[in-house]
Amino acid sequence: AGPLVPQRGVPAPDRVDQLAVVARRWPAELWWLGVHGGSAESSLAGLVPEWAEAGHAWPHVAGPNGPARVVLTARSSARGLRAAQVAATQWASGLVPSVEVVGLVIVADAPGRLPKPLRDLAQVVGGGVPRTWTVPWIETWRLGVLGHDVGDACVEA
Repeated sequence: AGPLVPQRGVPAPDRVDQLAVVARRWPAELWWLGVHGGSAESSLAGLVPEWAEAGHAWPHVAGPNGPARVVLTARSSARGLRAAQVAATQWASGLVPSVEVVGLVIVADAPGRLPKPLRDLAQVVGGGVPRTWTVPWIETWRLGVLGHDVGDACVEA
C-alpha cells in the first residue's frame, strides 16, 4: 500500500511528460486513466456501465461530488510502467487536486511471468499509489472479446 494522498516535497515531472487535465461534463463512479496508448483503459472501463474512460487525461468534474475517483492503467512493459510512474508522480506532487487516485492496474503485456527487472520496476511504481492490482494476459481481450470476468483474474499486489 502506498500513499493515499499527494505528498509534500514530491517534485513534479517535466511538463512535457505530464498528462493533461480535461474538464468532463458528466460524473462517473470511477474513471479509468490509461497512462499510455494500449493500456486497456477502454477494456476496463467497458466492464461496468457506471465506469468511464478518461481518454489518457486526468478528469476534472466540476460539482458537489468531490474529487474524481481515478484508477491508473498501464501495461507491464518498461514503457508502460515508466508512464505509470510519471502519472503517479504528477498526482503525488499535488498537480491534480481534483482527483482521488484509487490505485494502479498493471495489465500483462504478454503471457507468462514478468522478467525480474519489470517485476522490480512494477513494485517501485506500485509503491507510489494507494493500491496496485495486476491483470494477467487475457487472450480473449486480444481477440476483442471483453466478456471475461477480470475480477477473478485480478491479483492485488
